[in-house]
Amino acid sequence: MRARIEDVAAAAGVSIKTVSRVFNREPNVREETRDKVEEAARQLKYRPNSSARSLAGRRSYLVSLLYDNPSPNYVMEVIEGVLSACETAHYGLTLRPIDFSHRGHVESIEALIAQYRPDGLVLTPPLTDDGPLLRRLRELSVRHATISAKRDNAGIGATLDERAAAADITAHVASLGHRRIGHITGHRSHAARVWRLAGYLDGLRRAGIVADPDLVVEGEFSFESGITGARRLLDMDDPPTAIFGANDDTACGVLYEAAARDLDVPGQLSVFGFDDTPMSRQVWPSLSTVRQPSREMGRIAAQQLLNALGGHEPAHMVRVAYQLQIRHSTGPAPAR
Repeated sequence: MRARIEDVAAAAGVSIKTVSRVFNREPNVREETRDKVEEAARQLKYRPNSSARSLAGRRSYLVSLLYDNPSPNYVMEVIEGVLSACETAHYGLTLRPIDFSHRGHVESIEALIAQYRPDGLVLTPPLTDDGPLLRRLRELSVRHATISAKRDNAGIGATLDERAAAADITAHVASLGHRRIGHITGHRSHAARVWRLAGYLDGLRRAGIVADPDLVVEGEFSFESGITGARRLLDMDDPPTAIFGANDDTACGVLYEAAARDLDVPGQLSVFGFDDTPMSRQVWPSLSTVRQPSREMGRIAAQQLLNALGGHEPAHMVRVAYQLQIRHSTGPAPAR
């Protein structure tokens, strides 16, 4: 027999109204009381009736995650983090890929809001910095949290100092003796492209290396653009001895092209990326990269959104820590 809200209230020793307040994430519920109710619900395997909650609270108890990113590894990590927070709060999650390059993307998001009436949105780059979209969400009074927004004061969500991280890993590779380090950038619409390119240049300056603009080629945060970018760099008369892919997908494309040319990595070419997606540990040689905790960033952004929907005090953007992951794809510069 399915457990009822009355059963949870009896097991936790509280009123039905208190149980309802806990599941609706209302403020002014003591943490001890909240823990007792949630533990009772777990023991009884109780799940709130989402239809009844929606009717009673005039909410949909849905969060929508919007994304436009060519890296499926990154997107999946974010989804898992957002889903974790939603499941804990007994919220549903809808996923919507958005074509940021399409002129009607704001209207398509408006249609999504009208159809599904989510209580809030979680935005990923490049939507996090899309001025027309953010203005429209404010006009519609739609709550939203962001991941990796360009400005730290851009409401609630999670971000990471990508410029400092890119500088640190570039400087590390330079410390191995590399003087010609190439960079394949991210997509122009993403703020991460700007941060990681700036960090790459910072890292070169820190190592006393004068930047060569010919060593920077355009990419799209995709495996294919890593291959294309690597071809351009490796076909140079004086090719780089190391290449920084703006994300792991791009860097893995560089590894692919290096293998096609029978280049030894890292003996003849060092390769490094950014994100520390599962792919970076599954390829060989395993990829040196920056660990960006994308799953945790998704969880934090969703948790902050859910807290705001529950009437809790507004939070600030959370800056998460990064770590350098130095693996087999980087090594000392080859003798020339």
